[in-house]
Amino acid sequence: MSDRSEEGSNFIRAIVEEDLRRGTDGGRVVTRFPPEPNGYLHIGHAKAIRINHSIATDYGGTFHLRFDDTNPVKEDTEYVEAIMRDVAWLGASWGDKLFFASDYFQRMYELGEQLIRDGLAYVCHQSEEEMRASRGTVTEPGTPSPYRDRSAEENLALFRRMKAGDFPDGHCTLRAKADMAAANMKLRDPPLFRIRHARHHRTGDAWCIYPMYDYAHPLEDAIEGVTHSLCSLEFSDNRAIYDWVVEHCAVEARPRQYEFARLYLAYTVLSKRKLIQLVEEGHVSGWDDPRMPTISGLRRRGYTASAINDFVDRIGVSKANSLVDIALLEYSIRRDLNHKAPRVMAVLDPLRVVITTWPEGEVDWLDAPLWPHDVPREGSRRVPFSGELYIERADFHEDPPKKFFRLAPGREVRLRYGYYITCREVVRDSEGRITELRCSHDPQTRGGSSPDGRKVRGTLHWVSAAHAVGAEVRCYDRLFAVPRPGAGGVDFLEHLNPSSLSVISALVEPYVAEAGDSHFQFERLGYFARDPDSAEGALVFNRTVTLKDTWGKLAAAERAQEQAMKPPAEAVKLPAKPPERAAPRRSRSLGPEQAARRDRYIGMGLGPEAGILAGDEVLAGLFDAAVAAHPEPLAVARWVVNELRGELRDRAGEPLRFDGAAIGELVALIDEGLISGTIGKEVLAELVRCGGRPRRIVEERGWTQISDPATLRPLIERVLSDNAAKVAQYRGGREGLFGFFVGQVMRASKGRASPERVNELLREALGG
Repeated sequence: MSDRSEEGSNFIRAIVEEDLRRGTDGGRVVTRFPPEPNGYLHIGHAKAIRINHSIATDYGGTFHLRFDDTNPVKEDTEYVEAIMRDVAWLGASWGDKLFFASDYFQRMYELGEQLIRDGLAYVCHQSEEEMRASRGTVTEPGTPSPYRDRSAEENLALFRRMKAGDFPDGHCTLRAKADMAAANMKLRDPPLFRIRHARHHRTGDAWCIYPMYDYAHPLEDAIEGVTHSLCSLEFSDNRAIYDWVVEHCAVEARPRQYEFARLYLAYTVLSKRKLIQLVEEGHVSGWDDPRMPTISGLRRRGYTASAINDFVDRIGVSKANSLVDIALLEYSIRRDLNHKAPRVMAVLDPLRVVITTWPEGEVDWLDAPLWPHDVPREGSRRVPFSGELYIERADFHEDPPKKFFRLAPGREVRLRYGYYITCREVVRDSEGRITELRCSHDPQTRGGSSPDGRKVRGTLHWVSAAHAVGAEVRCYDRLFAVPRPGAGGVDFLEHLNPSSLSVISALVEPYVAEAGDSHFQFERLGYFARDPDSAEGALVFNRTVTLKDTWGKLAAAERAQEQAMKPPAEAVKLPAKPPERAAPRRSRSLGPEQAARRDRYIGMGLGPEAGILAGDEVLAGLFDAAVAAHPEPLAVARWVVNELRGELRDRAGEPLRFDGAAIGELVALIDEGLISGTIGKEVLAELVRCGGRPRRIVEERGWTQISDPATLRPLIERVLSDNAAKVAQYRGGREGLFGFFVGQVMRASKGRASPERVNELLREALGG
């Protein structure tokens, strides 16, 4: 990763660095990701998460995860748990900084009363339609509500009755007495509270009035001490309300809002309303359908967190909205999986090949590398070669066209890692369809080369008929057939791609069934990921991405279509849903035993972690044993949910090499200050890979946290010496570089240095 502290890397970093130079907010940097728990996160949210988390971590700040749960009608604990799971999977750790708007309902109510006393808020009985009509236009001021000039006493009494439940939904609202003539129409007396007689997923029936988002959001930031409220451009007009609320309410801080361009991705939709419609109307199988742009859908399809973060880094941060080509996302996942996915062979459309010269019943076990593109990398598997094989039907052509170098009558080709074969006979069924090829082989070409030096132009992948394992392969393509679904006033559903899913009965080499890997490259076909629907004896794979952009050939036609954007002659409907799951994935309801476990965890002081742990038998068992070893339930739960869960997911299928007591011991080391959180992650990864005991791992690796100034000062001196130009810039006023120096020292110490002591000694070395 490039040096993110360099000037001009993007406008947000320039703002943060200037604030640090000036000492704004006492040199603190606090950001947050504030999702509403009314749906699943999508890749647009991944951009916001990446920006907020990287700003906080790169400048020595703090990152908060906060749920803006102000609308009980649309919110659900399922969404809270899914969002936490996705944020953690993307690598954004919030530590103990998990918050909810509902944590502040009482405070927000009290501030509402204070606004009334100050003459800055009033109870209004206008309906939503009446408020909209009286708001005016861009060129004409609004008309004040007939209830605007009530006395503070009357407004207080009415507001308290709203809270007491005396009025039905929609009967009245609390509105800000702002400016009905403001050029920004958002400031024309916006509503602050509305009545909702609905059960809240956290507070139950304690409240029947709920704060509006534009009122709650800035107050949450201020109460939490957020310094930089970073959001996408559609909230730019809301900044006026944000500033009005912060200015007129008695809150601890004065955060500032900055907007960046949101993500628009070709061939998809990121509107939450449209995504909900796709799910609820059954156009996809659920929020985690691999065709969806949700984080859970991308993860299920086989996308990795590192690929998504790489994609976000590549599109950058700007103030101008633009449409990003989905090919860039596909490039990022190909680039990532190229180094992570072992190569294996699979046949998606099998055509039988009988080698008539092969000794009957003989099996030759060939040694084939898992990483043929990376020669120094070790790892191989044994592939059985027999007298009956399957190749791809498309790899044979009876009357081959020009530049077709694969198998044809009388032609010799190479079988990958195997032998040269020559097609001698074509067998058809009664309808004339080719059912079998009869070939001869050259026994001198074992391993794919000829001792006499003769060359062949074609190399085919294959599987042994007797040893191949059946697998269901789901080939996914783009959900929409045009780059801008719904453009030109067309219903976006009319642009659904009718070929976005095809389900194939394929054959894979036996190693695939035996290996614990979650990702593979099926040679010559693409990258594939094991689907959660897989079970013992029933393999299911999702195609993550092809090896090449198969849509590239259609680029010219697509551009012309995008310009015209004419609706198709008739609506396009998707094929049938994917096969039913072994267990429904839409609902995350808990059984009686799991619910009892969740309640027990809540009684131990856990928040949303309780539901996540209760629903996972493995995690729950590890958590219980860890707490027995280190009786700090909340600290242990956060490590199990935020860190351990991701490690186990990445190594799905591998046996556990540690127990829960080891996790408790690890968290104890961190709580005791013997190792940093960064080193804690290294220890955890070592536990998952090799097992052992955390204290012994720390001792053997020499990972104990360094706080001794005599050890740290030489590191600091070396960092400052190696970056003399930046030291001069810092002393010349670029105080935002301080975070760069901290990062360099932490890197030089391999994460072992105490961040607090590094900050202290660095300021001393830099002259304050």
